[in-house]
Amino acid sequence: MQDSDPTLTEIVFIEPLTVRIPTAVELTGLSRSRIYELIVSGDLEVVKVGRSTLVLYESLKALISR
Repeated sequence: MQDSDPTLTEIVFIEPLTVRIPTAVELTGLSRSRIYELIVSGDLEVVKVGRSTLVLYESLKALISR
């Protein structure tokens, strides 16, 4: 098989740096309230951009892998 075969397609997944709260809820299966509890306790890292609260994706992955 040749490397330049035009029928082959490579799918690349780029992990996001951050996700919004509703996406964090969807990804984890946790409630919105529990996500906010984890933020307040420091178990989830967030950044604020204007009025938006963004959960660091790495923090979310670390929480799930515990």
